[in-house]
Amino acid sequence: MSSQVSGPLFLGLDLSTQQLKAILISEDHTVVHESAVHFDNDLPSYGTTNGAIRGPGVGEVTSPVAMWLEAIDLLMDRMKKADVKLDAISAVSGAGQQHGSVYWSNDAEALLSSLDPAQSLVSQLSPGAFSLPQAPIWQDSSTTQECRDLEQAVGGPQVLADITGSRAYERFTGNQIAKIRRLHPESYNATTRISLVSSFIPSVFLGYIAPIDTSDASGMNLMNVLTCKWDDDLLNACGGEMLRSKLGPEPVIGGTVLGKVHQWWVERWGLNPDCIVAPFTGDNPASVMALSAPGDAILSLGTSTTFLLSIPPADTPPQRFTTSHLLSHPTDLDHTIAMLCYKNGALAREQVRDHNADGHWTRFNELVEQTPPGNDGYIGLYFPLPEIIPPGVVGQHAFHVESLDNTAPLAVKDLPEKAHPRAILESQFLSIRSRIADILPEHAPHLKRLVATGGSSANQTIRQLAADIFDMKVFISTTKEAAGMGGALLAKYSWWKTQHTNGRTFEDMTGGEITGLQCVAEPRGSVTGVYDTLVGVYRACEEQVVIKCS
Repeated sequence: MSSQVSGPLFLGLDLSTQQLKAILISEDHTVVHESAVHFDNDLPSYGTTNGAIRGPGVGEVTSPVAMWLEAIDLLMDRMKKADVKLDAISAVSGAGQQHGSVYWSNDAEALLSSLDPAQSLVSQLSPGAFSLPQAPIWQDSSTTQECRDLEQAVGGPQVLADITGSRAYERFTGNQIAKIRRLHPESYNATTRISLVSSFIPSVFLGYIAPIDTSDASGMNLMNVLTCKWDDDLLNACGGEMLRSKLGPEPVIGGTVLGKVHQWWVERWGLNPDCIVAPFTGDNPASVMALSAPGDAILSLGTSTTFLLSIPPADTPPQRFTTSHLLSHPTDLDHTIAMLCYKNGALAREQVRDHNADGHWTRFNELVEQTPPGNDGYIGLYFPLPEIIPPGVVGQHAFHVESLDNTAPLAVKDLPEKAHPRAILESQFLSIRSRIADILPEHAPHLKRLVATGGSSANQTIRQLAADIFDMKVFISTTKEAAGMGGALLAKYSWWKTQHTNGRTFEDMTGGEITGLQCVAEPRGSVTGVYDTLVGVYRACEEQVVIKCS
C-alpha cells in the first residue's frame, strides 16, 4: 500500500468457494491493497478440492468452518506483513458465497465474547463454537426431498416463488436446515444460532453472532422477499418452532452499524477500536453494488451465465419466478434484484468451440462474423447439463425458422457447421432478453447499460453481439474482484452514513458513478432490429424443447 494514502480506509472481504480475499479502498474508492488466501494451496491440511469436500452422502458438498477461521488469521497476517495501515480501517463489510450455512453451538457466544488476543481464531473457536464442523455450501444438491416437501407445504413452487422470490432449490438454506433437522436431530437441537457465510464473518469481528443481511436472506426460501421479514409458515416447515430463535432477529439492511470490532482485533492486529462492523451480503448482491447503478444490468459470462439487474418498486413480484430468482436489494428495501441463472454457460460455448471451430476462439469468432445476424434462420439450443432455465432441458436441439408460425425442428446434423458458433451465442442471449419483460415492471425505464464480467467478457465478438441483442452499450470493469469491492463500498457506506446528516442512500454516496467502467461495444440499430423480431421466435423454439424433454 502506498505510504501516500491518508484518511480513512474501508475493508471488504469476500469469502468465496475457493478463496478468502481482501480489498482495501480509500475514501475516493481507489484500491490501495489486495490480499488473498487460497484454500487448497495455502491450507492443504483440510483436504479440500476447489475449496470444498464432497460426500459422504450423494450430492453432499461442504467446507470446513475451521478452514475459514484459519484463513482469516492468515489473511490478517499477510496484510500486516504488507505494512497495511490496519489502524486506519474505519469500517469492514464484505460478501460470502451465497447459500452456505454455519451452525453455532451453545458455547459459541461465550467463546466469541472472550477471545484471547494471544491466540488465533481457529484455536479458540474450533470445534467448540460449532455444532457442525462442516458447513453445507451452494454446490450441495442433497436436499431434493426437502425441496418438494417445502413446495407442497405452501401450495406449490409458484406460491413459494411468490413469497420468497424463488422456488425451492437444493442449495437454499431452508432446505439444508430441514435436512439436518431430519437426519441429524441431535446436531440441530444442539444448535443455538444459524448463520449464513455472510453473517458468520461479521460475527467473528463483533464477538457476538451477527444478524443476517436482507439480501442474502432472500436466498434461503425462508424470508418474504417483499417485506424482508421471516415467514413463520416457512420457518415451521423447515425447522419447527425453534427455527426463528436459531436464525436470530429479523434480517437487517446493508449500511447498518452492527457495532464496533471486538477488542481481540484491536489488541492482536491493531485495528482502531472505533472501526465499524457492517452487515456482509451475498457475493451476487455485492457484485451488483460494485458494478452497477440503477438502470444497469450485469451479464456474468463465466462457468455459468448469470444476468442481474435492480428492479424499481413494484406491488407484486415479477412473473414466472419459478425459473429465476428475486433477491432483496442490499441497501434499499423498496428495490429488488432479479437474477437469471443458467448452468450451461462457458461449458456449452467451449464445446461448440471445440467441435465446430477447431478448438480455437479465433476461428470461433471468425465464424460468428462470417454469418449474418439471425444466422440465416438457424437456431441452436445447447444444454450439455440439465438446465435451470428452462428447467430440466438437456441435449442439443436445432431449428430452421422462416417466421414465428414456422419454427421447424431440424436434425442437429443438418445444422450447418459454420452456423453453430453464432447459434449458441444468439440462443443464450435471446433466452435472457426474452425474459427481461417478465422481470421489469411496466413503468420501469429502459435499461441503459450492460456490464459484462467473467471469462467470456474479454471476447470482443461476444461483447458486440451482446450489445446488438440487448440494445445496450456494453461496459467492462477494471475491478477484478467485484464482490470484495462491493463489500468495501458497503463498509464505506455504513461509515459515511454516520458522517452525513443529509444524503442517505448508497447512490447519494457514490453519486451514481461506478469506478473503473470502460465502454467496449455499442449496439448497431439495424442489427438490433433483426433480433427484435427473433425474441418470440426463440421462445417458440424453446417451448418445443421443453415439451420434448418433459
